[in-house]
Order: sequence, then C-alpha cells, then structure tokens
Amino acid sequence: MRCFIGIELPKNIKDNLYEIQQKLVNEHAKINFVHKKNIHLTLKFLGELNEEQLKLTRMALNNVKHNKFSLSLSKFGWFSNKSQIRVLFVDVSPIKEVMELQDKIEDSLGSLFEKDNRFNAHLTIGRDKSIKNYDKFMDILKEIEVKWDSFSVDSFSLIKSVLSEDGPKYTTLEKYSLV
Repeated sequence: MRCFIGIELPKNIKDNLYEIQQKLVNEHAKINFVHKKNIHLTLKFLGELNEEQLKLTRMALNNVKHNKFSLSLSKFGWFSNKSQIRVLFVDVSPIKEVMELQDKIEDSLGSLFEKDNRFNAHLTIGRDKSIKNYDKFMDILKEIEVKWDSFSVDSFSLIKSVLSEDGPKYTTLEKYSLV
C-alpha cells in the first residue's frame, strides 16, 4: 500500500487555504487543486509498503518523541521549472520545529527507508496543468496574500494514499501524539 507520514490540518486552516485556491481560479491557467480535505504537510513520502514494512514503520514511529508546537501559515509561493510553474504552495513558520520533527522521523526509520535530504516544509494547494497566459497568471500569483492563521501541532500521522481518477483518497492508519 502507498503511504506517507504527515501533519493533518485543522478545519480553519484548510478553509483558509481553500480561499487562496479560489483566488487562483481564472482563465489564464488550469490548476489541479488539492481537494480541501486532503491538504496536509507531508513529513516523509514512503511509497509502496508491504505488510512487513508497514509493521516495522509503525513500530519505529512509536519511538518518535517530540514536543507539541505551533505553526502559522506564512507566505504563498510556487516551485517552477524554467518557465513552467509546477506546484503552488503555502509556507509554514517557524520552520525549525517541523525540521526537527522530520529529522526525528527520519532517524527513527533508520535503514527502513532512504533519507530524504531535500525535505521542504510546505502545504501544496495545487499543481499547474497548463498556463494559457504566463505573464497574466504571474500577476495573479504575485497578488496572493496569506492570512497568518496559526494552529497547534500535537500529532503526526501515518497515512495510506489510494490513487483514483477522482484524485487520491487518504486514510489515517495511525496517529502519533507529541508530548
């Protein structure tokens, strides 16, 4: 089964991110938006796991000890490849606690998975499907502002992802409480 580890978001944060998505609906670009209920902060993508790997992953994640912390939405941005925008996202702040938690998760998983040295904490809200007018779409992107909503992080989750024509379906397999 396809799995990842992530931080699930409260409703008010998802509502805020949905408002940003609505500001991006326009005739200049076609965006595949992440469904509001699926927006999360990925800490580590695991890929396909068999039952034994899943069991070992669950056991390893039980050993992660980290304090609860607060995050705020910070700024809107995008990852691009030459003149093509690939991913639209919102950053979180402060990044230090997320990085420390992600490091502890990596350490706990040890030799089970390859270490992700390119981790970048962000909330993906959409992916570019096609841009009809790049300059006009860039003007829209530059105008997006983010409300500085904050939220408490008191757990992280092991999540199963099933891909379908209607988009991914996520199921929380286990929640791991922070102290």
